Amino acid sequence: MKPNRNEQDDRVRGDDIIAGRNAAAEAFKSGRTLEALYIARGQHGGSIGALIARAKEAGVPVKEADPRKLDAMCGGAAHQGVVAVASVKEYANLDDVFALAKERGEAPFLIVADGLEDPHNLGAVLRVAECAGAHGVIIPKRRSVGLTYAVGKASAGAVEYVPVVRVNSLPAVLDELKDRGVWLYAADMDGEPWCGVDYAGPCAIVIGSEGFGVSRLVKEKCDFVISLPMKGKINSLNASVACGIVCYEVARQRAGIHSK
Repeated sequence: MKPNRNEQDDRVRGDDIIAGRNAAAEAFKSGRTLEALYIARGQHGGSIGALIARAKEAGVPVKEADPRKLDAMCGGAAHQGVVAVASVKEYANLDDVFALAKERGEAPFLIVADGLEDPHNLGAVLRVAECAGAHGVIIPKRRSVGLTYAVGKASAGAVEYVPVVRVNSLPAVLDELKDRGVWLYAADMDGEPWCGVDYAGPCAIVIGSEGFGVSRLVKEKCDFVISLPMKGKINSLNASVACGIVCYEVARQRAGIHSK
């Protein structure tokens, strides 16, 4: 599918695009964090095969693409069948998030994004996180957009201030959060009213993907399921909108703001 004009402009102007075999090899060599390695469909031999091996070793997703898509991604620059997408910021780790909460003298407040694939949604979630006072955002390595140029742009600068942790397994990291005293709240259908639970302690708000919501395994790990009322004919909100509503309820409670 041909990217729309805005998406194409983002890719051309973004400094996250690394075009060409040698440039991609140097990115791996330097240790730069990469979101994905795109290769022209059907090309697996020679130096491209070596790049694929390095990507797998580094845990970087490898995706085959039509050469025309690669052309669009790098604005027509010579790519030799290889385009790497780099992160606009280094990822944090879970200890960084807890350290930030301790530094602020606050109970940890995290957002877990379960499989958001739209960069504008993840960018908006980062913006919500920064504005509502969350200490970090957790995303999975697979089936999720990473910290691309488009995400950074959509975050309106929030990506510079919010630690983002990328993990291999969300269920595993949720277990770790529980072990560290964090209560888990999945925003999904058929749960308790979002404003009827207590968020004063350490908490993580779990937001589902655009099309499928919170995955079954992740939902089973959560302590609570919370829901927003749906009064219209559409049964769900945009992920970042739902995230904003819930996160500001957390912020309201923690600030001790009460309705008059």
